[in-house]
Amino acid sequence: MKTLYIIHGWTYTIEPWTKTVEALRTADIDVRQLRVPGLTSPSDAVWTIDEYVEWLKSELKGVEQPIVLGHSNGGRIALNYLVKYPGSFQRLILLNSAGVYENMERISLKRRVFHTLAKVLAPLKHVPYVKKIVYRLLKSDYNRAPQNMKQTLHNMLESDRELDITKVTTPTSILWGREDTTTPLGMGRRMRQLLPNSQIQEFDDWKHAPYITHPEELAREIIRIVKEEE
Repeated sequence: MKTLYIIHGWTYTIEPWTKTVEALRTADIDVRQLRVPGLTSPSDAVWTIDEYVEWLKSELKGVEQPIVLGHSNGGRIALNYLVKYPGSFQRLILLNSAGVYENMERISLKRRVFHTLAKVLAPLKHVPYVKKIVYRLLKSDYNRAPQNMKQTLHNMLESDRELDITKVTTPTSILWGREDTTTPLGMGRRMRQLLPNSQIQEFDDWKHAPYITHPEELAREIIRIVKEEE
């Protein structure tokens, strides 16, 4: 029986993964859902990407050549881990992952407008109603995050400047939704170009969290990938 380690994204509950995880376990895949500190595991600390890498190292202690799935920020953590500890995974699965730095010149016009709007309204950041509108437009979890995780999120975004994923040689399966507006498809295609041993599959109706909208379809894709490693 293969074991799959899942590093979730920027979320405060793993409950939405239930249907996908149940389908994986029905297919005789042992699923271990890791609880990320500050998100699904309590922490008052401000985290850096290096500290998350060492957290992951402690979670995988004694595990040889695991299969790891990283969603969104979880993918960012996994990629940084493999840069520091190359060849540590049997296979990496990136699901709508973060980890590619967004140069403002490459961002779409719509998203540039949102970024500009946020700057224009910055002087009103102490007015709760206005702040909520801006964050809702940007589709961000920032507004409901505790102060330590606001700084942690900033640290995560900035860490992408230094991440060189061309150093990751682990076989990597990239799964991406064409309707994702949080980590747009262009980021996935960029990862495919930069990761030397990777393949990408794109899905028409998937947004950022297919474990919510397409749990069975996602499970089938993960099962196929995991079974190929047997």
